[in-house]
Amino acid sequence: MSFLTLVLLAFGSGQAQEVTEPVLLEGECLVVCEPGRATAGGPGGAALGEAPPGRVAFAAVRSHHHEPAGETGNGTSGAIYFDQVLVNEGNGFDRASGSFIAPVRGVYSFRFHVVKVYNRQTVQVSLMLNTWPVISAFANDPDVTREAATSAVLLPLDPGDRVSLRLRRGNLLGGWKFSSFSGFLIFPL
Repeated sequence: MSFLTLVLLAFGSGQAQEVTEPVLLEGECLVVCEPGRATAGGPGGAALGEAPPGRVAFAAVRSHHHEPAGETGNGTSGAIYFDQVLVNEGNGFDRASGSFIAPVRGVYSFRFHVVKVYNRQTVQVSLMLNTWPVISAFANDPDVTREAATSAVLLPLDPGDRVSLRLRRGNLLGGWKFSSFSGFLIFPL
């Protein structure tokens, strides 16, 4: 079946129909635009290069060591900053503060992974919602170097809510991007 025949079948006698499934043409996929995305900023869509409404996700990593908890060399006691942002769909992650700021009301998933530098120490990291600790993770085996403290949580957020990480105790290993923070919108409310 030729492409022209397929187009004529899909559109019939001048009346366009919405196609939401991909169309296969002899083993190759034909990309079909979402309704409303054919024009820049059209109804229900976004201009080329912009995130469609409701798409929010971020992932950030550290590329160097963090100073001990309580030191104020990076501006705020215990705040964990991430210098490499891998994904920032919806522009919710603020690199300067190391915080995610919710752009829309919804349920979000967050995950963090930190690695302690030295054995015989404890690392404690808390995920903060605005100024309140929500969850914490610990790595405290005295005989293990590079032990991981990892946690994840689902949170309902309102626009402007701020989610960040605080180093409560210990040092983080970030020299090979071992410390990370990520999150995404599961669904809007």
